[in-house]
Amino acid sequence: MESFIVFLGQQWMLVGALMVCILMLVFHDSKKAGATLSPQGAVNLINRENAVVVDLRDAKEFKAGHILNAINIPYSAFDKRVSELEKHKEKPLVLVCKMGQHSGAIGKKLAAQGFTGVRRMSGGMMEWQNSNLPLVKE
Repeated sequence: MESFIVFLGQQWMLVGALMVCILMLVFHDSKKAGATLSPQGAVNLINRENAVVVDLRDAKEFKAGHILNAINIPYSAFDKRVSELEKHKEKPLVLVCKMGQHSGAIGKKLAAQGFTGVRRMSGGMMEWQNSNLPLVKE
């Protein structure tokens, strides 16, 4: 550990350059996947702009509780079913998954296919439930 600290002190320019590159990569990657929204921001977007909610969880989790009028396209089947979203290409889309991990990858795919207004809900359905927002259960 002591030699690592010495290395950091002697090679501070290399370490600094590495940190800048990592930060730039993270920033660039997050912008390509679409902006993030809080659950309350998602509610506002749904109410004001008729945003379409795309739930990326599997069917079992979706039936246990989902956002009103959400479209369920599981992450594992997304590439096969993305055509279902073509009619919503110009509308704002809110991507929701369980905890927010899968929505970034799907956001990138949708942006590459020309979808505008793609947003990801931060924290996913876990954050939605923690905010005590309503769920539809089947």
